[in-house]
Amino acid sequence: MAISKYLVEFIGTFFLVFTVGMTVIDPGGAGIMAPLAIGAVLMVMVYAGGHVSGAHYNPAVTLAVFLRGKCPMADVVPYVVAQCVAAAAAGSLVLYLKQGEQVTAMAPAMIPALIAEFLFALALCYVVLNTATARATAGNSNYGLAIGFTVLVGAYSVGSISGGAFNPAVAVGLCVLGLVKWADVWIHLTGDFAGAVVAALAFKSFVKDQG
Repeated sequence: MAISKYLVEFIGTFFLVFTVGMTVIDPGGAGIMAPLAIGAVLMVMVYAGGHVSGAHYNPAVTLAVFLRGKCPMADVVPYVVAQCVAAAAAGSLVLYLKQGEQVTAMAPAMIPALIAEFLFALALCYVVLNTATARATAGNSNYGLAIGFTVLVGAYSVGSISGGAFNPAVAVGLCVLGLVKWADVWIHLTGDFAGAVVAALAFKSFVKDQG
């Protein structure tokens, strides 16, 4: 049933954003280990939900998979709605559990943040397309690890520049958490969706036996 796919997208995105908030915001934050927890939760949720929904948990990934031809048009909007609602719900729960802890929003420099979000959204979508949708890698058992580690690497590499979302739903969650200003969320949306489009174009250009 279609509803099961949307619920899986909600659950996976919820735990991703919940982990982001709980490990990044003090008290109880994980410090320099936060990216490891974030990459790990994405990995396990991809393994848990991949066989049901494709485990996108990311509107940019949904766009890339749609452009690649593996996500029906009818699922695109429900997936994105489920992902963004889950992100907002997770962010709200984190704020409740953190008991109103004061958070200072980052002020990213526009061009560096755009570049950072674009590059790692591109990398993430490209990895998803090649490990989870290509005929040559069908049935592999490493796709979840590859996807989770892409986010882990991105968070360590450019998290200080853009906030390390690489995911419009996570960007919504960061705004709910107060880690990013709503006025700056366009940076993440633009960079992430642009990365998704380029990843899909690259996949369709480079991979001949797409399946």
